[in-house]
Amino acid sequence: MVTVGLLYPGHSAEDDYPALEARLNGAVRLPVVITSVGEDAHRVDALLDLGRAERLAEGAVQLKQAQPDSVMWACTSGSFVFGREGANIQAAGVAQAVGVPASSTSIAFVDACKSLDIYQVAVAASYPEDVAQHFVRFLAAAGIEVVSMGSNGIVTAAEVGTLTADQVIDMVKAADHPDAEAVLVPDTAMHTLGIIEDLELATGKTVLTANQVTVWKGLELVGPVPSLPDLGTLFSTGEIEQ
Repeated sequence: MVTVGLLYPGHSAEDDYPALEARLNGAVRLPVVITSVGEDAHRVDALLDLGRAERLAEGAVQLKQAQPDSVMWACTSGSFVFGREGANIQAAGVAQAVGVPASSTSIAFVDACKSLDIYQVAVAASYPEDVAQHFVRFLAAAGIEVVSMGSNGIVTAAEVGTLTADQVIDMVKAADHPDAEAVLVPDTAMHTLGIIEDLELATGKTVLTANQVTVWKGLELVGPVPSLPDLGTLFSTGEIEQ
């Protein structure tokens, strides 16, 4: 059984991961360690503090006890505000601390898009506009064009975690655009792992969510990603689990 360790900031949708682990009946272990948070705010200065090396290092020490095969910094905004170089430095620091491959949700979005040959996307962002634009630039630096973006101006991760499935579906539909090959939903504070199929049905296209790509990248760091049920297009192209 592959173990993908997750460093998750604060409390909002961290229960998405154990719920998925239970549904998959042992296909993957997803231990979560909660990293410290200064101010819960989707504001650039607060996010730079959220993702600083000391916070990740403290969490990595705890997560090492779970003996993960890979580790993910399960935070999109707390990685993309650092830019690609900064996100790579974050991942390298975690990898060194735990002794296994590591990455982050922002990097996972780029790699997931490229694995599906997707280069034009819509973004359904919970964040305020200025924060969401950092994600747009992060994608653009990797050659992925954002053709449409919905910015919903939610300031705290805690509030995002209270969104209902119907509210998330409405947010994703509102952000979609005819030219987009996929819709990206970049917030690990949003509960999405139980509604990927609903999101793809609602839009008629691939939907990539933060918690989904985080799990996918964690598996991809270890080896071929298996085909897993009810996790959308991203998980339908891998090896079939026997």
